[in-house]
Amino acid sequence: MFKKILIANRGEIALRIQRACREMGVQAVVVYSEADREAKYVKLAEEAVCIGPAPSAQSYLSMPAIISAAEVTDAEAIHPGYGFLSENADFAERVEKSGFQFIGPTPESIRIMGDKVSAKQAMIKAGVPCVPGSEGELPDDPAHIRRIAKSVGYPVIIKAAGGGGGRGMRVVHTEAALIHAVQTTKAEAAAAFGNPAVYMEKFLQNPRHIEIQVLADQHRNAVYLGERDCSMQRRHQKVIEEAPAPGIPRKLIDKIGERCVAACKRIGYRGAGTFEFLYEKGEFYFIEMNTRVQVEHPVTEFITGIDIVKTQIMVAAGEKLPFTQRQIGIRGHAIECRVNAEDPFKFTPSPGRITMWHAPGGPGVRVDSHVYTNYFVPPNYDSMIGKIIVHGDTREQAIARMRTALAEMVVEGINTNVPLHRELMVDAKFMEGGTNIHYLEHWLTDHKR
Repeated sequence: MFKKILIANRGEIALRIQRACREMGVQAVVVYSEADREAKYVKLAEEAVCIGPAPSAQSYLSMPAIISAAEVTDAEAIHPGYGFLSENADFAERVEKSGFQFIGPTPESIRIMGDKVSAKQAMIKAGVPCVPGSEGELPDDPAHIRRIAKSVGYPVIIKAAGGGGGRGMRVVHTEAALIHAVQTTKAEAAAAFGNPAVYMEKFLQNPRHIEIQVLADQHRNAVYLGERDCSMQRRHQKVIEEAPAPGIPRKLIDKIGERCVAACKRIGYRGAGTFEFLYEKGEFYFIEMNTRVQVEHPVTEFITGIDIVKTQIMVAAGEKLPFTQRQIGIRGHAIECRVNAEDPFKFTPSPGRITMWHAPGGPGVRVDSHVYTNYFVPPNYDSMIGKIIVHGDTREQAIARMRTALAEMVVEGINTNVPLHRELMVDAKFMEGGTNIHYLEHWLTDHKR
C-alpha cells in the first residue's frame, strides 16, 4: 500500500479522498489554489501545497505544478478525483513517467474511452449495444453525411468526439438543417476540445439515463456494482441521482452489467469507471464511459456497502479486488441531491460568504461537502458545494428521508438549489419513478418563477 498520496483536486471530492486515505492509514497531501486556502480539507491536511492562483488553468489544470507538488512532498501516487485532469490521458502518462502511480486507468484506456468514436468502436467489438449512428467520424462529403442521416433516421444528434459535460452536441430534425449543424458543431468542437471530429447518432426521443458502475484490478478481475438512474438533468447536467433505477428488471441490468465487465477485460481496464447508457423501450444504448470516480458514487456505496474510493486506491497499489461478483448484493434504495451555489430557479451562480451552514443528519443520511459556516464560495469553479445522500429500505423511505434532510438543511448568505430539490421530492412524476432525461427541463418550463 502507498505511504503517501497527493490529491490533485478540490472541493468535496478532495475531502472524500482525504477521508478514505485516513481510514487506510495513508498520508494525504492536498493541493490548493489561492482561492481555496480556507477550504476544510486544507485546514485538515497533514500537508498542503499551494499550486497557483485562482484560475484553474494556472492551478488545478497545471500539470507541472501538480507533479512538482508530488515531488516536493515525496508522494508515491496521485488521485485525480473527477473533473479537471481526471480523464486527461496526457496527464496520466506524465504522472507515470515522472515515477508516480496514477490512481485511475492506464493512459491507453483513457485515450480509447475518452474519444467517443473509438469508445463506441471498442464497445461494439465487446458486444455492448450502442445507439445507431455513423460507424466513426463523419466524413467531409455532404452527400455522404446526408446518406448516413437518412439510413439512421431523423431526428439525429451530432456529437463532438472529444466532447463531454453536455457540450459539443446538436439535434437535427430535418435534412435542410443537417450540413450547417455538422459544420457548426465541428467548429465548436475544435475551439472547446482541440478536436474537430464529430459523429452522428439517432436522437432518442424520451430515453432515461442509466449508468453501470464498474471496478477492475490489474489481475483481469472486474465487477459491476449495479446501476444508477441519472435522468433528472438540466442542460445535460445531473441534478438528482438514484440507485437502483426504478422499474428496470434486474435481469436486464445483470445482462448489461456482464457486458460492461467483459468490455473492461477486453480493453485491460483498471480502477473505477462508469458506462453511461440511454435506456428506451427496454433497450440499452451505450453513449460514453467515464474513466474516473463519479460525483454520484455515494448512492452505489450505500446500496452495495462497497467503498469505491478506497477500492480505487487498493487496485492502483496492485492489490486484487477484495470481492467477486457473487459477493455483491443490492440493499435498499439511495438518492443523491447535488447542492449548488446558484439561484434555485434561474440558475445564476451565487458565490460568496456562507453565514450559516447546518447540515442534516439522522439514520441513512450522508452529507459530502467541504463547506462550513463562514466559508467563502469562490466564483472561479463549478457551483456544486456539496451533496446530500440518503438510504432507505425502499424507494419510498429514501424519498421520505430526503424530504426530511432537505427540510433540515440550512444555508444562509448565498443562494442554493435546495428549494428546487424540496419541490422535486414532492413531485408526483418523480415519486412515481422512471422519468426521462427531458422531464426536468419541461418541469422547469411549467414552473417558471
